[in-house]
Amino acid sequence: MALVTEEKSTTRTREQRTILAVAVLASFVTFLDGTVVSVALPAISAELGGGLAVQQWVVDAYLIALGALILVAGSLSDLYGRLRIMHLGLVGFGITSVLVAVAPSAAVLVVARGLQGVAGALLVPSSLALITSTFRDAAQARAIGSWTAWTSGAVLAGPVVGGLFVDLLSWRLAFAVNVLPVAATLYLMTRLETRDVRLEGTQVDYPSTVLAVVGLGGPVVALIEHERLGWGHPAIWVPLTVGLLAAVGFLVRQRVAEQPMLPLDLFRVRNFSWGNAATVLVYGALSLSGFVIVVFLQEHAGYTATEAGLATIPSTVVLIALSSTVGRWSGTLGPRVFMTAGPVVAGAGFLLLLGVGEDVGYWTQVLPGILVFGLGLTLTVAPLTSAILGAIDASRSGIASAVNNAVARVAGLVAVALLGVVTGGALDLEGFRRGMIASAVLMVLGGLVSWVGIRRPAR
Repeated sequence: MALVTEEKSTTRTREQRTILAVAVLASFVTFLDGTVVSVALPAISAELGGGLAVQQWVVDAYLIALGALILVAGSLSDLYGRLRIMHLGLVGFGITSVLVAVAPSAAVLVVARGLQGVAGALLVPSSLALITSTFRDAAQARAIGSWTAWTSGAVLAGPVVGGLFVDLLSWRLAFAVNVLPVAATLYLMTRLETRDVRLEGTQVDYPSTVLAVVGLGGPVVALIEHERLGWGHPAIWVPLTVGLLAAVGFLVRQRVAEQPMLPLDLFRVRNFSWGNAATVLVYGALSLSGFVIVVFLQEHAGYTATEAGLATIPSTVVLIALSSTVGRWSGTLGPRVFMTAGPVVAGAGFLLLLGVGEDVGYWTQVLPGILVFGLGLTLTVAPLTSAILGAIDASRSGIASAVNNAVARVAGLVAVALLGVVTGGALDLEGFRRGMIASAVLMVLGGLVSWVGIRRPAR
C-alpha cells in the first residue's frame, strides 16, 4: 500500500507537508556535509597535513561509502521500512559527525568520513522514496522540485556554512553542527501518522556489497595516489586491477543474483537509463567544479574560507528561487528540453570563468559565470530527478532512487579522484582553467545525452 493517499488537489495535507519536510531535512544534511568539507580542506590540510592527496581522501572516503552502500540502503529500506532505515541513518550520521569533529589525525579523519558516508547512504534513497510514494504525477514533480531546491541548495550553500565556521570558529564545528538538523528531523518523524511499509521476501545481497566497495575503492586508490608513487608501483596497479575485476564481478553478479542489489532490468526503461547517463556527466561536472572553485579561491586568490563560500551563493539563490517553478514546468512540458538546455547553459557558465586572471576580480570575472552556471543547474536538476524516478513504478521507487543517487555519488567520487590528472596536480591558475574546461565539457555532453535519450513520459 502507498504511504499516503495520492494527492487530489494542489493543496498538500499536513501529513504530506511533514513528510516532505522530513525527506528534505534527511537529505539536506548529507548534501550539506558533502560540500561543507570543500571549503574546510585548506584548514584541514594546514592542521593535519597531507597536502592535495589528503584533501582528496577526505572527500572520497565519504563518497566511496556513500556510493557503494546507497544501493544496499535501498534494499534495506524495502526490507525493514523506509522510516526505520531513515531513523537509523540519522542517528548514525549524528554520531559520526561528532567523530569527524574530534579526529586527532588525518588517518582518523578519513576513517570517520568513511563511516559518515555509511550513515549518509541510509538517508537519501529513503527520503526520495517517501516523496515518490506519497505524491504522483504533477504533484510529484512539484514535490521533487521542492526537494531539489533545498538539497541542491545545500550542495551550493555548504561552502558558505563551512567558511563561516572555518574563519570564525573551527573547521571541526562545521561538522559537529550536523547534530542540529539531525535532531530536528528525528523530532518531525515523531509527528508522522504514516505507517511504515515493508516488502516481504526482500533480501540483502552482501556479496554484491563487497564487490561494489572493492570495485570503487581500488581504482580510487590508484587515481589519487599514482602521482606520489607512480603507475608502476604495486600499491597502485594491484588495487587498480583488483578494483576493475571486482567491478566486472559486480555486474556479473547482478545478472545472476535472485535479488540483485542493482536490478539491471531498470535500465530497460528508456528515461531511467538515459537519465542516469546524464547524471554521470552532470554530477561529475558539479563535483569537480565545486572542489576546484572553492579551493582555488582560497589557495591561489587569497580568499578567506567565508569569502570563497560566499562566492558561489548567487547560484544558490537562483536554485532555491526557481527550482519549484522549473519542476512545475517540467511536469507540464516534459523534462527533455530542460535536461538539454540546462547543462549547456551551466557549461557556458564554466567557460565564462575562464576569464579569471592572476588578480581575481569577483564582480567581473567570477560572478557572471556563477550566475549562468546557477541558472543552468536550476533548469537541470529537478527535471532530471523527475524524469528518472517518474519512469519507474512507485513500488520500486526505493531502489530506483538509490540507483540514481549512487550514480551521482560515484560520478562525483571519480571526478574528485581524477582531480590531479585534470588539473596537472596543482590548483594554480592553469589548473583552475583546466578544471573549468573539463567541467564545461562534461555538462555539455550531459545536455547532448539528454537530447538524444530522454522522451516525454506518457500521462
